[in-house]
Amino acid sequence: MILTEPIGTVSVIRLDRAAKRNALTPKMLASLVSAISTAASARAIVLSGVGDVFCAGFDLAASQNDDTVLPALLDQLSKACDALRQAPCPVVCSAHGAAIAGGCALASACDFLVTNDDAKLGYPAVKLGISPAVSAPHFTPLAGFGPARALMLDPRVISGRDALRLGLAAASLPAPGECEAHAIALATALAAKPRHALAYTKRWLNELDGSDDRARRDAALAASLAGVGSDEQRSLLQAAWKR
Repeated sequence: MILTEPIGTVSVIRLDRAAKRNALTPKMLASLVSAISTAASARAIVLSGVGDVFCAGFDLAASQNDDTVLPALLDQLSKACDALRQAPCPVVCSAHGAAIAGGCALASACDFLVTNDDAKLGYPAVKLGISPAVSAPHFTPLAGFGPARALMLDPRVISGRDALRLGLAAASLPAPGECEAHAIALATALAAKPRHALAYTKRWLNELDGSDDRARRDAALAASLAGVGSDEQRSLLQAAWKR
């Protein structure tokens, strides 16, 4: 479910579950964490997805009859976002087509986001009673407190064009098929820069925006986990499955 490919000094990591729109499972996220750890020795990383969209969020089907799945998804998502942000090299996300909920969290944990004009990004999982708080430590510094608050409390999606306007995206391209090549080109250019200077700068930026604060990240995960299993969350998920 996770593919890796070295391209020059860049390590490309792809979510590979196209038939499910790269919907995330706990095992898939754990494999992603492992792939990021292995790729950390590269000069730059590109995170992308196989198929029509980058990532449609969590695969919640398995949680219908297993109460352990949703907490495991949130826990592994937190670990994956941390791995992306704490990687010593620059990380570029190619978020073509859609980056929804957990997919948006992964994209916002990267250093650069490349998307397309008509892509859909956001946190509609709020409508299912699932709090996106777990992604706040990474999403808020990227978007700014005002836009982040609006996008995390209002379960709507925005376009890639809007993401560029808000400063969430580094580039928004006309077609989704252009995103990965653009992301690889950007990562290749970054890989040519002085390695240690970039690593020290990234480390300081993480400290400056608070995304290196373990206590804050743990509290964000706890906030998302707090609503899991509540009557509200269960009823909203059950209603969604009956549609």
